[in-house]
Amino acid sequence: MAFEERLEAHRVDLTGHCYRMLACAAEAEDAVQETLLRAWKNADRFDERKAGLRTWLHRIATNVCLDMTRSVQRRALAMDLGPSSPAGASLGAPLGAAAFVQPVPDRHVLPADGDPAELAAGRETIRLAFVAALQALPPRQRAVLILREVLCWSAEEVAGLLDSSPAAINSALQRARATISARRTPGGSGEVDEDLLGRYVEAFTAYDVDGLVSLLHQDATMSMPPFAWWLGGREAIRAALLGAAGACADDRLVRTAANGSPAFAQYRDGKAFGLTIIDFRDGLIANTTTYLDPSLFALFGLPMTPEPPSRM
Repeated sequence: MAFEERLEAHRVDLTGHCYRMLACAAEAEDAVQETLLRAWKNADRFDERKAGLRTWLHRIATNVCLDMTRSVQRRALAMDLGPSSPAGASLGAPLGAAAFVQPVPDRHVLPADGDPAELAAGRETIRLAFVAALQALPPRQRAVLILREVLCWSAEEVAGLLDSSPAAINSALQRARATISARRTPGGSGEVDEDLLGRYVEAFTAYDVDGLVSLLHQDATMSMPPFAWWLGGREAIRAALLGAAGACADDRLVRTAANGSPAFAQYRDGKAFGLTIIDFRDGLIANTTTYLDPSLFALFGLPMTPEPPSRM
């Protein structure tokens, strides 16, 4: 196999790593392109007796991402930016996409075929809540946690990459774990509940507010980047839906997958409207994040206008 083909075989793995570091699919793709370019230019320096190709590429990718974090702002979820909004409150001014953790298609960061247990673990490391929590860490600490906890590198290997000592790496890992533990909120996990999703689509497209609210956790959240506006709690969401006067009635949902979670492309009046990611736990919806950015449809390979429903 040619060296270029060997490099390309690691694209998905590298994209997942860069996405966890940068919280943006487009920036992750740029980082991977730079990584592969540097690897190709320095092919003569690669010594497989010292490290495998995957390890070598992740060393390059980590350094590329650390360089990129010096010139970008920290991304977050709406819930990290301020208190919840009262039902009926204005969305306010958009903050811009750069303020938020951006979604990523599962197929860009998870292997198409892999061990089911490894895929399940991989999904947990690209959930919106986990990726947002990672962004709260200083970049080098973020790299330590990802390399040690996600990629399972040894403290010695990470120390070599970051020009540090194993003791310092272990100390950074402990601080990172404490920060992540303090910030993370319960999110979706486990197998996709297809029955729940079916009921969600039915209630959403019929604008059945009571039916929709019955699927929510008591502490469910709803947010719509690029606005800092978000709602917390079943009753606030119910009040907001009732106040919207059927705005989503007759919208069409098309299934996709993002950040290890089920997601839907939302079409309104025959046009791309938003991308909704759903996290659930214990048989109920824990949170919905709707990105009001039709430009994301191209990233997910979705048409800008919905395809006609298939006929039986």
